[in-house]
Amino acid sequence: MTRTHHPTPRLQIRLVANKEIVIGPGKIDLLEAIERHGSIAAACREMRLSYKKAWQLLDTMNRHLAAPVVNTATGGTQRGGATLTDLGREIIYHYRQLAADLTEHASGRALLDSLATRHQAESPPLAESKPDSDSEPD
Repeated sequence: MTRTHHPTPRLQIRLVANKEIVIGPGKIDLLEAIERHGSIAAACREMRLSYKKAWQLLDTMNRHLAAPVVNTATGGTQRGGATLTDLGREIIYHYRQLAADLTEHASGRALLDSLATRHQAESPPLAESKPDSDSEPD
């Protein structure tokens, strides 16, 4: 997924396996959009995401997880559709719950507050701090 601009600092969670992001904020957003619309194509339109890219994201999840996250029905006169599997719904629930827990945890709050304070104040760095380079480490 493309990187997005976040007006305020926030924590993000990614589950990585074999150098691939199996679950992350974009994939969770995609699953939620599919749940809302009952359609991968409609979810793509809402998210301004290509249909091909959506299938790549779903394929990554399906290859690494114990079971598929989406059930699909082919089109035709009855039109196609997509619904989340129980695993797909569970992943959304646990991901959102973990994100909320991290944000509310004292360490999560401390990290967020340290960034928010620096961004809100927009003050120059302290005289003692000397940046080693133009870029900050991840």
